[in-house]
Amino acid sequence: MHPPNPDKNQLLAVLQVLKKYNLKGTEELLKKEANIDESVESQDSDVSSVLTGYKSDGDPEKYEDCYMELKRFIESSLDIYKHELGMILYPVLVHMYLELVYNGHTEKAINLMKRYGPEQDCYYQDDLKKLALVTKRDHMSGNELTDTFKSNQFIIRMSRDTLSLLKRHLHDKKASVLMNIVQEHLYFDMYEGVARNKIQINATSGAVIGEATRQDNKTKVYYGLPKAPDIQSLAAPVEDEDDGLDADAPDKPKKKKPKKDPLFSKKTKSDPNAPPVDRIPIPDLKDNDKLEKVKALREASKRVNLNPETSPSICCYTLLNANHTVTCADITEDSSMLAVGFSDSLVKVWTLVPQKLRALKTANQLNDINIDAEDVLVRMMDERSGETSRSLFGHSGNVYSVSFAPDRTLLLSCSEDTTIRLWSLQIWTCLVVYKGHMFPVWDVKFSPLGYYFASASNDRTARLWATDHYQPLRMFAGHFSDVDCIQFHPNSNYVATGSSDRRVCLWDCTNGNHVRLMTGHKSPIHALAFSICGRFLSSAGSDCKILVWDLAHGHLVAELNGHNKPIHTLTFSRCGNILVSGSLDCTVKMWDFSKLADDSSSEDVNISHNPEVKMGDNYLLWNYGTKNSPLIHLHFTRRNLLLAIGMFDGISQTST
Repeated sequence: MHPPNPDKNQLLAVLQVLKKYNLKGTEELLKKEANIDESVESQDSDVSSVLTGYKSDGDPEKYEDCYMELKRFIESSLDIYKHELGMILYPVLVHMYLELVYNGHTEKAINLMKRYGPEQDCYYQDDLKKLALVTKRDHMSGNELTDTFKSNQFIIRMSRDTLSLLKRHLHDKKASVLMNIVQEHLYFDMYEGVARNKIQINATSGAVIGEATRQDNKTKVYYGLPKAPDIQSLAAPVEDEDDGLDADAPDKPKKKKPKKDPLFSKKTKSDPNAPPVDRIPIPDLKDNDKLEKVKALREASKRVNLNPETSPSICCYTLLNANHTVTCADITEDSSMLAVGFSDSLVKVWTLVPQKLRALKTANQLNDINIDAEDVLVRMMDERSGETSRSLFGHSGNVYSVSFAPDRTLLLSCSEDTTIRLWSLQIWTCLVVYKGHMFPVWDVKFSPLGYYFASASNDRTARLWATDHYQPLRMFAGHFSDVDCIQFHPNSNYVATGSSDRRVCLWDCTNGNHVRLMTGHKSPIHALAFSICGRFLSSAGSDCKILVWDLAHGHLVAELNGHNKPIHTLTFSRCGNILVSGSLDCTVKMWDFSKLADDSSSEDVNISHNPEVKMGDNYLLWNYGTKNSPLIHLHFTRRNLLLAIGMFDGISQTST
């Protein structure tokens, strides 16, 4: 019986170790066994950074001299190349520092960091402060930041001409300290074309391990929306006024056929970018769900389409005496209920409409109900139990996120206690406790289809779940720090994640792979929102910027500036024309997204490297401020009324 064939990646890793110890004979034998040629081996040489520690070049004095020499070379280069060459200064400084610490030259490492650390870009300063606390080899073990740098190559996107200039300098100087760092810890994603300018570089820099490679965004993404299911048969026909007349009467007109509802007579076109219908299993629509969709379509037909001349009305719900206890909020799709999570482990649900929150009748009373009645769900509810709010107890830590199911019968919540809870909004109790994450869960979201949901955690992973499975269906692993927020694509085939590693990822729900990797944020990301058409993704966070991405190619389209405190909520109007952001600076800003999308579609985009990024000054339409209430959630009703949730901050007001 033959042993199983070893994994090719495992063999490549072993080859790197053999090279280190010059065991040539065994190396050749393994190559033959794995059928690996030199070209494949060179492509996967990055595994060496995982297996080897930092090498010692003997003389610690060489490090600062090499860095100064590299810096002088960059500063004396032509302006066209200077900015791209300057991108290597930060990763070189980091790895020089870690190499000195690893080899016991603590004093030299501290001096190097003190002298050149403040010169680096402002968005790297927090990471450099954390690294400066690592002063011994023992400190490096288990440290999130040092492990990330040691195990991953820093990615730098660079033009062919700039890279040739850098290689020539390294070859001429023959500085082994610098050569080792460049070869083992840096990856150059080379492109053909003119070198980028400072503005283009700044637009996509800032992530922990550099920019995304072009290969990260090559996979085809089905960003379109599938054709809506046929629900016309459930829509009540529009009858003619004379329908009730007797057709046999000779002096009266003949009975006419019922007219079709004009709302359902329009044929929807299929989107060429939509995923195949059977790409993911979709739960069957119940009759009640279909009736709800009909109701939603009727309401949508009466909505006001927003544009630069037509601004939405805003209704702000302000939570009083709760500015330091409220952690999250969500509103149902039909805008009938509000759920709020608190730091004392409580989840509370309010009704936003005259109908009160009712519970099911008792078991004996339910036995007397005719289950064949059309209004059986209404009959099951106990009118006498109606309340304006209900409290849900079960978590044992801060509640960080809540999410309603599309059909309003279920609510998800996640907590510091590492669990996700599924609550019934009919019997008002917890149905399931999902345990899979090992650390606090920061965010949870229901799929637009219901049934599926996704979670984001402090354990650096996101996960895809189904309500009837105790274990996750998929695990999305690849971030280097906390996954802070998560959002489903409108077609439910993908989820987007935002992380403290300052990267936005798009994951395929069918296989768990990342299909888009987008860099440009300078701080942790707290909010994500997909455009109504599904092609664009907006993200925002602690850097007070809103970035808009085109999912077709994964490139940055626009950077919208204006807020001066972290942004925790983003949403699109139901017509898709307006993007709205809510911030802890107590303001709501509205952006002209239809103009932004038109401007992006009308120009030829060079996707081989950074296209020009549009700035948001031209797209800001309106700015509304609350008296002193930071915004934590925004929601558009089906008729395009904007609902905002804020917490009145009385303490800040009295202090100012």
